[in-house]
Amino acid sequence: MYMPYSNNPNLPRVRRDAVRKVREGWSTRKAALHFGFSHSAVVKWVKRAPSDGRKLIVTQSSRPHHHPAEISKDLESLILAYRHHFKRDAFFIHHLLAKKGITVSLSTVKRTLKRNLLTYPSPWKKWHTYPPRPVPEKPGILVEIDTIHVGASGDQLYVYTLLDVFSRWAHAIPARKISAGRSSSFVMASQAIAPFDFRTIQSDHGSEFSKWFTKKLLEDGMAHRHSRIRTPNDNAHLERFNRTIQQECVSRIPRNFKLWQKEIPEYLRYYNTERPHMGIEMKTPQEML
Repeated sequence: MYMPYSNNPNLPRVRRDAVRKVREGWSTRKAALHFGFSHSAVVKWVKRAPSDGRKLIVTQSSRPHHHPAEISKDLESLILAYRHHFKRDAFFIHHLLAKKGITVSLSTVKRTLKRNLLTYPSPWKKWHTYPPRPVPEKPGILVEIDTIHVGASGDQLYVYTLLDVFSRWAHAIPARKISAGRSSSFVMASQAIAPFDFRTIQSDHGSEFSKWFTKKLLEDGMAHRHSRIRTPNDNAHLERFNRTIQQECVSRIPRNFKLWQKEIPEYLRYYNTERPHMGIEMKTPQEML
């Protein structure tokens, strides 16, 4: 809860006027009575006021300069030294301090880095706006896109997936690599075979859906919307499809790119034309279209 004086934008001017009255000959008690403040407050204002009497007396913060449980300067310097040397985050630095027998909380390490501007948000971070999520009343109004990563790092295969929220019509292709260019090509290939026009493409914040991807979609008359951070329900329909295609198709065949190129299209034909979906009252995507 804020103190009343800290919320009053006119208080610096009132202080200045009270000091002027005292310097013109009023007693501090008369000024206090006139302006409705305590005598001790007016005395302090007179001591703080500039000699010319023209400047406002700004409200000073009541925040304490020190905390009884604050860390020592030596410990703060050690945290910063670890940060500059190892270029690692607060968890790593906290672990190193614990190994040296130094007792300090993880939150303290995080606050120390933040106070010294050595943590997020990074000045190079790409910020995204989040326009209202389109209501999928018709096919193509909201189409979600994502990638599935299969295999260990350095030996991965990928599956581009796309799903129309209204009809649950889906498309997917395997890929050896992912990039903004490949993502754009996948959307164009999906649009070429889809029986409706795409209006808004929604993706997560992966590097394969970067600003270049957004620009290419705009050139083709499509809007690009990023799902909101820490809001997994934004892409819930496609996440469910990703789980389905992995359980019913990808996990049942060897991790072989050429085999995926043959089997995934066959599964998609079954998924879009024969498989009933509980989310659309046991209809198929083809029936919804």
